[in-house]
Amino acid sequence: MRVCYISTYPPTECGIATYTQYLSCAVRKLDKEVHVVSQLGAKGHNVYPVYSPIDNDIATRLFHVSSKITPDVINVQHEYGLFGAESGVQILDFLYRCKMANLPTVTTLHTVYEELEKHQEIILGSICSSSSAIIVHEPYQKQTLCTYFPGIDDKVHVMPHGVRENVKVEDAKKKLGLEGKKVLLLAGYFRPIKGFHKIVRIFPEIAKNDPNIILLVAGKMRGLEYAEYQRYFFDLINSSPAFDQIQVLRGQFPQHTFDTILSAADVLAMPYEGGAQSGIMAQAAAFDLPVVASPNPSFVKYINEVKGGIIADDEDEISRAIIKILMDDNYRNSMRNEISENKRPRLWINIARGHLKVYESVINVPYGKARYFYMPEDD
Repeated sequence: MRVCYISTYPPTECGIATYTQYLSCAVRKLDKEVHVVSQLGAKGHNVYPVYSPIDNDIATRLFHVSSKITPDVINVQHEYGLFGAESGVQILDFLYRCKMANLPTVTTLHTVYEELEKHQEIILGSICSSSSAIIVHEPYQKQTLCTYFPGIDDKVHVMPHGVRENVKVEDAKKKLGLEGKKVLLLAGYFRPIKGFHKIVRIFPEIAKNDPNIILLVAGKMRGLEYAEYQRYFFDLINSSPAFDQIQVLRGQFPQHTFDTILSAADVLAMPYEGGAQSGIMAQAAAFDLPVVASPNPSFVKYINEVKGGIIADDEDEISRAIIKILMDDNYRNSMRNEISENKRPRLWINIARGHLKVYESVINVPYGKARYFYMPEDD
């Protein structure tokens, strides 16, 4: 099987890029031929950087290259900001071109809210009608699509976000100068929807329990995005009564660097005020790292399945949950063991097998018993 992914790709810093890297690598391990058609800046074997998100001919560029690859199936990784202006409407042109050319196309929708705004309804409706199959990450996302667009139940498949094999970095706390510390981690982009400010507000009460508790902030900024919120957030840190127990890391955090940060943490706080599934939560699972998270449907499902943390609604609940995990070593270690055991169905190799079943369901093979044969070159 020859699979072509339409997606951002490393070294571009983007959650979808990282997702596609791990998925495509796992699919390649299952002896499938993989190609990626991507934005400018992408690099790698069989990776073709062909467009910029400011281009007005994105569909033409994508179709010109992907059709020449002659894939058995195309998998579009969809996010509204990846395919130009007007919420990435140009991707619809590409999907219709694929449909007219009889190219089976699976679209993975990374953002589906429970209630759709008008522009989202227009775009998602067209994607669902023009794609051979749809992949979402959560059952509630499938329910949303089937409610707004009746009759597509059989077309929509639920596939959770993948998790890497355990890759814990040894002596991570020592490398960060945090030996003997109990580390509460905030990680991700500085955006109001992440709710990081809640943790800074309640941290003085948490810090009172042990002078060795540290709040480690490893956030990233994209230019001037949410600049006002960033100023507010750092003002909270700088004026905190527990300022001496807060450490802030700055940098680009390539994967090994970020792995070191995750390996040093004892609990990850995710007090999000919205959003869907989280790549950060999947990263935490790779390190058996407990989370305290808001009652986002995706987070609730993850914690119920993986037993990987505590759902907490308001700031008092969040504080109590964090203190419980940090101060009770047996409880925290038991939670880590639960994550290690229960995350297995979400490992990337298993997620890749699930994707292949979806791909196979939409591929029309006209030559009967013939077996696809592909032998990759030695590295």
